[in-house]
Amino acid sequence: MTLATKAIYKLLLSNYVKVSKVSVEDMLYDEQDILRSMVKIEVIVGHVLGAAMFMADIAGVRVLYTGDYSREEDCHLCAAKIPEKMAKTIRRLAEKTPEVGETVSGFLVKKAFTYQIIALDDLHVFSQLSTENISQRITIAYSGAFGVLKHRLKQIFESVESLPDEESEDPAFRVHERLTVKYESEKHISLHWRSDPICDMVSDSVIISILLILILITSYC
Repeated sequence: MTLATKAIYKLLLSNYVKVSKVSVEDMLYDEQDILRSMVKIEVIVGHVLGAAMFMADIAGVRVLYTGDYSREEDCHLCAAKIPEKMAKTIRRLAEKTPEVGETVSGFLVKKAFTYQIIALDDLHVFSQLSTENISQRITIAYSGAFGVLKHRLKQIFESVESLPDEESEDPAFRVHERLTVKYESEKHISLHWRSDPICDMVSDSVIISILLILILITSYC
């Protein structure tokens, strides 16, 4: 219940008691019940009065957007606070007690009303989720010198290292130990990476950098 609702709660319910024409025995509640309920009311901050909700249902997937809560304080209501949740580590993550300040990394899974942090390798055991590795490759038209490309990327990224000959027959280098750039021909290079949020972000940055380098090379020609 919001502060605004609580402010009129007692007045509305007391008015029912006063205007009710039923006998005392048949009344749903009396003044004493109202007073006893007041101390049990929990005030929810950030609840927006008269807010609307929108439900989008597309191909069986439902997304609910609500304007029912706001984290911005205004003249009527306090800002909503993010509730603190407790999550338990299980199996592999629970084998070792973390040190104070140590970060525990895993997947946060909600089951019923409980939260659990699960290691990637344990997902299939404790949930219906499964994991797959997706390898991505993109070929980009590039007619400039491969060494110039590597030099330019070194100026942008902290880690750009050449691959040993045994790892690649063609000239290649690795960016941030996550993405491999290979020389394919005089007119093409290719990018290879294993898809995950970080690698995808690095690949997007490298692709944009390569396109900008191409623009610079073209402008000097």
